Amino acid sequence: MDRDTIKKLLATLQEATRLVESMMDTEFPDGEVPGEPVAQEITLEQVRALLAEKSQAGFTAEVRGLLEKYGAPKLSLIDPANYKALMADAEQLQ
Repeated sequence: MDRDTIKKLLATLQEATRLVESMMDTEFPDGEVPGEPVAQEITLEQVRALLAEKSQAGFTAEVRGLLEKYGAPKLSLIDPANYKALMADAEQLQ
């Protein structure tokens, strides 16, 4: 590589660095940064499907125990904030 090519490459890298640094200081209106994975919300239907599958596989008593663990006699009364943890517990049933 000749000296001029190296200088152009260095200038391009410096400009890219400035651009990335300026993006890091940017406040995005929805709080999300482009390129970051977005946490996907777990729905009641997803939890219901998993619990039904586990119940049909013979874990009905364990499923009831999980519902009680999360403070409700039936799924529709469980706080949606607990869906992720409930699903993780249900997936452990084997």
